[in-house]
Amino acid sequence: MTGRLIDLLPWHRIVPLIALVALVVSWGRDLPMWWLTVLAVLLAGSVLAAVHHAEVIALRVGEPYGSLVLAVAVTVIEVALIVTLISTSSKASGSLARDTVFAALMITCNGIVGAAIVVRTLRGGTARFNAAGAGSGLAAIAALATLSLVLPTFTTSSAGPTFSTSQLAFAAIAALVVYLLFVFVQTVRHRDYFLPPLVAGQSASEDSHADRPSGRVALGSLAMLAVCLVGVVGLAKVTTPLIESIVKGAGLPVTAVAVVIALLVLLPESIAALRAAHRGRFQTSINLAYGSAMASIGLTIPTIAVASWLLGFDLMLGLDPVEITMLAITVGVGILTVTPGRATLLQGGLHLTLFAGFLVLVVSP
Repeated sequence: MTGRLIDLLPWHRIVPLIALVALVVSWGRDLPMWWLTVLAVLLAGSVLAAVHHAEVIALRVGEPYGSLVLAVAVTVIEVALIVTLISTSSKASGSLARDTVFAALMITCNGIVGAAIVVRTLRGGTARFNAAGAGSGLAAIAALATLSLVLPTFTTSSAGPTFSTSQLAFAAIAALVVYLLFVFVQTVRHRDYFLPPLVAGQSASEDSHADRPSGRVALGSLAMLAVCLVGVVGLAKVTTPLIESIVKGAGLPVTAVAVVIALLVLLPESIAALRAAHRGRFQTSINLAYGSAMASIGLTIPTIAVASWLLGFDLMLGLDPVEITMLAITVGVGILTVTPGRATLLQGGLHLTLFAGFLVLVVSP
């Protein structure tokens, strides 16, 4: 009987449920250090469980739908976390969304892409992917990042790195429209652009070696993925005061809090991308990275714009000159990486170097 119960409730179902219960018990309370440590362990377990369930869904629906499900799910929860933090804290509320979105861009376009390339190329050869899909994703990221995060620094209709009401409305609508257009192209009109390229003598997809799970199993994993993501973001929110105290005690700028939050929220996608690269499914890795970056801008900016109108705070979206420089270099190197449709260990090292530079500038601006 016990063995049958374990089969019905394996670790990737048990841990998220325990994390959800712990989240409910801990919400809104002052917690001792030992309990925060327990929550951190449950947070890590929920991340690993989310990766497992995302992979099950990906195997069922195939690419690019699998990576799209995880990217959208994580970004929706990320937006909810940002809105929650803004509504419950008056400190840096106007810049939290900007800092989190920019951190997400650096993590996805440099950290995840670079690490996935390194993982794939260390096993020999090059990381091959469909340049058409990766290029279109990077182009959309560059356009939206410029409209949403760069232009507010230079506009003159309102004081500071902010948009006027009409400008913010345009940026929000443009971000949402471009993202929906990207999803339509990715899943309907040009789905083949986001599938792995076939090499000579190959006639099957990257996932042909894996058994396709049943619809019932996939639906169960979809439900558990939602539970995992709620647990991840909720526990990240609960431990935010601890993160803030550590950041303050270390003498780090307040933007480091947004970076830590982005790192925690993007952990499921990061691990999923690295595991896919390790298994030779690099197209999944690139879809996850650029899809997450697109969702981070396309869903976050419109939602935060509405929140700023409802909650009545000034939304500071404009990046400073150093961050604009980092964004420009990231886009330039990304173009050179995706254009050939294959990447070597050198490209992976370049992206990781840029990511390391971003982290250094966060610690020492």
